[in-house]
Formats: sequence, C-alpha cells, structure tokens
Amino acid sequence: MAGHSKWANIKHRKGRQDSKRGKLFAKLIRAIEAAARNGGSDPAANATLATAIQKARDASVPKDTIDRAVARGAGEIDGVDYEEVFYEGYAPGGVALLVHVLTDNRNRAAADVRAAFNKHNGSLGEPGSVSYLFEQKGYVLAEGDEDAVMLAAIEAGAEDVRPADGMWEIISEAGDVAAVRRALDAAGISVEQAEVTQLPMTTVPVADENARKVLRLVDALEDLEDVQEVFANFDIPDEVMAEAG
Repeated sequence: MAGHSKWANIKHRKGRQDSKRGKLFAKLIRAIEAAARNGGSDPAANATLATAIQKARDASVPKDTIDRAVARGAGEIDGVDYEEVFYEGYAPGGVALLVHVLTDNRNRAAADVRAAFNKHNGSLGEPGSVSYLFEQKGYVLAEGDEDAVMLAAIEAGAEDVRPADGMWEIISEAGDVAAVRRALDAAGISVEQAEVTQLPMTTVPVADENARKVLRLVDALEDLEDVQEVFANFDIPDEVMAEAG
C-alpha cells in the first residue's frame, strides 16, 4: 500500500500480517501460482514469478511450498486457475483505492469487494476511474550507508533513491526491480522489501477521523480472501498512523 510514507504503512501493517501468517502465506502462494500460469515456471524468464517467489521467501514460506505452487501454476500438478482483476474506488476523504484481486470466482470477489466499500463509507467506481492516478513501478526498501545504497541502486537501473524513516526507498521500472535487489544484496545492503507495485502519482492529505475510516476500509479489503493488495494515494501523518496501528 502506498501513501505518505510507505515504510510507515508497512510498519502499521506488519503486526497485523504477522498475526495472520496463514492468510499471508495463502496470498503469497496464490501470487506464485498465477505468475507461473501466466508466464511459465522459469523465474529467470518470468520477472513476475521471480518477484513473487522472492516475496514468499522473505516471508519465510517453506521452499517445498513455493516449489509446489510453481508446479501447480505451470500445470505440472493439479491447481486452480486464478483470474487477475483490479477494482477501483474511493475511500472517505477522496482517497483513491486500487484493489488487486486474484480469484477463482469473480462473482464472489466482486460481491465481497463491493460489500467492504459499502460497509466502510467508500464508493466502488468504474474501471479506469482511479487507475490513472497510479503507475506500476519497482519498489525496494533497504537499510544501509547512503553512498553504498545510492551507488548500487543507480548502477542497477534505479530511477530514484529517497530517505524514508531511517531507511531508503528505491524506485525503478517494474522490470528492473530484481536487478536492483541483486545489486543491493551483492553490496551487502540489507533489503527489507522488493516488489512490483502501484505507486500514486499524487497524494491526498487525510487526518483525524477520516484517516481512521480510510484505514478501516483498507483493512477490510485486505482481509478478503481474494484480495492480494490494496494501493492507496493517501497522505496520513505518522502520528495518526501510529495511533491507528
């Protein structure tokens, strides 16, 4: 999810994700299966699969579980055919939400997403209503010496390196995120997260009660079985994020 400080958002989510480890594993495995089905089982030739596998490894998903997910996605063993869908809408305060879904039942997913928006004072929009506010980018969160991070990231093709709460947010083209991570790893730099994501091109300031309403809607959406991730363009102050967490 993206907003005022992505790292602040990650910290806000981390405790909840850790407490729902089984649900997190299921989402990561589903992403691997979908990537392997759509682009083949070789991570070297399928950047989406390589990123999905790395995210699963970062979350300590066992290797044999990852291997089985790849095999299911590639059709080597029986599996489920997941459809990728994006739902778009608004949260209270005019915050744009882009909801990434992988589902084997589109009707169920649509009903669940709509119900979450309705229950939490949001509004589900038409396709294209908010997606133009986001751009697909590679995103890496790293910790280390500024010069070392800058050098490794830029040489690997990063577009931007910026400070974020004592760490570094590194932005690249989506196809370059794996190369940026490899370069940071090779330089001995600690990588907290590396993914292809949807970054907002502009943000909406949100505070106080509206901020809590926005976060409740995001939480409700992220808890849905079919939802992989929710992208948002809010700008919520760190202290409000901390209180909501």
